[in-house]
Amino acid sequence: MKRLVFEPEHEQLRATAKEFIAREVAPYADQWIADGQVDREVYKKAGDAGLIGFNMPEEYGGGGAGDDFRFNAVVVEEFARFGGAAPGLSLQNDVVAPYFANLANSEQLTRWMPGIASGETILAVAMSEPGAGSDLAGIKTAAREDGDHYIVNGSKTFISAGINSDLVVVVCRTNPDPAAGHKAFSLLVVERGMDGFERGRKLDKMGLKAQDTAELHFTDVRVPKENVLGEVDKGFYHLMQNLPSERLSIGISAIAGARAVFDETITYATDRKAFGRSIGSFQANRFTIAELATELDIAQQYIDRCLQAVVDGEFTAVDAAKNKWWCTELAKKVIDRCLQLHGGYGYMNEYRVSRAYTDSRIQTIFGGTTEIMKDIIGRDLGF
Repeated sequence: MKRLVFEPEHEQLRATAKEFIAREVAPYADQWIADGQVDREVYKKAGDAGLIGFNMPEEYGGGGAGDDFRFNAVVVEEFARFGGAAPGLSLQNDVVAPYFANLANSEQLTRWMPGIASGETILAVAMSEPGAGSDLAGIKTAAREDGDHYIVNGSKTFISAGINSDLVVVVCRTNPDPAAGHKAFSLLVVERGMDGFERGRKLDKMGLKAQDTAELHFTDVRVPKENVLGEVDKGFYHLMQNLPSERLSIGISAIAGARAVFDETITYATDRKAFGRSIGSFQANRFTIAELATELDIAQQYIDRCLQAVVDGEFTAVDAAKNKWWCTELAKKVIDRCLQLHGGYGYMNEYRVSRAYTDSRIQTIFGGTTEIMKDIIGRDLGF
């Protein structure tokens, strides 16, 4: 089904992303998986290619695309089609950079944005803690005022780009009053090399082996007040403002990755013979393939409608929740069915479907679990 949401300039960026992946990602993917992280130089190369910072202001070295999330979408789709060994450009472009673009003051923009736009500066956001995941109100990492600094103490876990990152947006409790509720948190930018900031172990995950995920520890880290993003004690609301685009990006990635696995499965089901015929020609398998093809097309149409809603200024947090839970759950289903169609070969890591099976599992968890997404939708309906 023809997609109508993109303009020629978006497809030009898609072509750039495809060429970049073939040249700068595919030849090194196996090594990055073995190393447990990508080479940080690939971020600089991506910046040179225009795949980072395309929506940031031109005066800071960006591409000036502004709020047109369709540019983000084509980059997300192409890297998702390649698979989990790709660098986390979506984290940089869709998740963390918007905090800087939307909240940074002019001095902070001048100080940080050129490096972010060029790929010289790698970003991370630190929300989750050993005792606080979906429950952000349970965050215990604290920032205490001390003159013109905040003193940060605490630990974070499951932090994507935790090893490579240069700037980490840390969600801290700045108001110790339990009655403050959501008005107790601020976003502080902790920089690589600050005294007391330590990176813990690189976590051994079941999937996304090339993406560095780590624990972060803060012991009396002195963070200047100039590193506060947005307003003090308004961090929770800043997070809520940016989460819809993150969730849309995850949904886009989920369906693009599942579609790539499905396309390879079609080839496999055509070439693989059993009892003298292709396995795809058996009625049970044919019905499965037909079902998956239909559901992927439906999900793609909803994604494109969401992208158009972003362009029109109509995209809501509830739209993002619907997109995120449906697309990620569907991706799990599609990849699981595709693995089944591969039989024993699907269990072998040399086949893409095996790696995709473990890589995709996190998508119904990070960025807000399926259960949290359904809760958002249900509350919007008055329940």
